[in-house]
Amino acid sequence: MKCVLCPRECNVDREQRISFCGVGKLPTVARVAPHYDEEPPISGTNGAGTIFFSGCSLRCVYCQNYEISALSKGRVITPYELSEQYRRLVDMGVHNIELVTPTHYVDAIIESFRFYRPELPFIYNSSGYEKVETLKRLEGLIDVYLPDFKYSDNALAERLSRCPDYVERATAAIDEMMRQCGNSVYEDGLIKRGVIIRHLVLPSHVKNSFGVLQIIKEHWDDRIPVSLMAQYMPAGKADEYPDINRRITKREYHRVLERYYELGFDGFAQELTSADQKYVPEWDF
Repeated sequence: MKCVLCPRECNVDREQRISFCGVGKLPTVARVAPHYDEEPPISGTNGAGTIFFSGCSLRCVYCQNYEISALSKGRVITPYELSEQYRRLVDMGVHNIELVTPTHYVDAIIESFRFYRPELPFIYNSSGYEKVETLKRLEGLIDVYLPDFKYSDNALAERLSRCPDYVERATAAIDEMMRQCGNSVYEDGLIKRGVIIRHLVLPSHVKNSFGVLQIIKEHWDDRIPVSLMAQYMPAGKADEYPDINRRITKREYHRVLERYYELGFDGFAQELTSADQKYVPEWDF
């Protein structure tokens, strides 16, 4: 079957050859472990049960996880073996199962649920560059959507992520996520259902962040918590792009924070100290 899971619609038989995402049809996994550094209602005290998938349908030039997103390092597993990883995480006592960069493995994820789906919230952590038709296949299977909203400027999206339709795709995708999961529901401080939007502030591009916050405000007002991220560090091919080949400054981040609060957002804001290599997971494959 030819793959049209993401907006790129490569139309490639991924059992026979690699497409834009850089991986075949079966899941390639880089790490399975509790993760304690997500937003508080996700990590809680016991951690989120994260499964980091390799490959990516966006492949930003500056990706912090470039080793797995662009170089696709990891171990290939079957849908059954994926379901066994859910079981392993449950045994560790995690609060949820977080699927990180799962878009290009939606077929395998759906199949894995035939073998085992624990009674924990499933979190779909993605770039926001999604096809509505693919998301609709996940209705009733995903409890919490955790999309990025990276760009308000499609020219910047084209330059850094090769997706000139990012704004339209992300907006439509989050509309569908909200249709499925609605306003966030919490229990004992942990999210059980809903949507949280993440936005990573990029160096030299404060106006892009202003635009993202404005789009979110106009489309969803205060219905979706926003997580503002300051963890950017030059990685991947960032050294080929002078404007992003540095960390964000205190002034840049404070300007974005001020706009965030002016617009009345409720959510989470990282400290600038989050831009530290120690927060990048160790890939054990």
